[in-house]
Amino acid sequence: MHSELILYQTEDGQTKIQTRLENETVWLSQAQMAELFGKARTTITEHLGNIFKEGELEENSVCRNFRHTANDGKTYDTRYYNLDVIISVGYRVKSLQEQHKNELSKVAQDFVQHLEQTHKQLKNKNNGN
Repeated sequence: MHSELILYQTEDGQTKIQTRLENETVWLSQAQMAELFGKARTTITEHLGNIFKEGELEENSVCRNFRHTANDGKTYDTRYYNLDVIISVGYRVKSLQEQHKNELSKVAQDFVQHLEQTHKQLKNKNNGN
């Protein structure tokens, strides 16, 4: 299993998100999605709950716990969500914002687009294209 870390940073350097690339997809935690989309973590949690409750995605197929070591030296399991979830949350955040005549932030759009392109490139590479 190949795993690597990718750092996404906006041109102005205001937003930096480190994402894990593993098994042909990227993974973000709820906190990272909240930062990416400029929303509270509770908002992300609500969208995630609805995505799974409505059957849009199967939770067991798109979530994974990754173990990491914190600054205090302790090891913790953190739940991460793959690209399919990140895109679904992004669309829901965008939909809510459009209801209030706002657009999804440029940062979030760029990041999701970057992830979609990376995902397509990995699929093509693994399919021999």
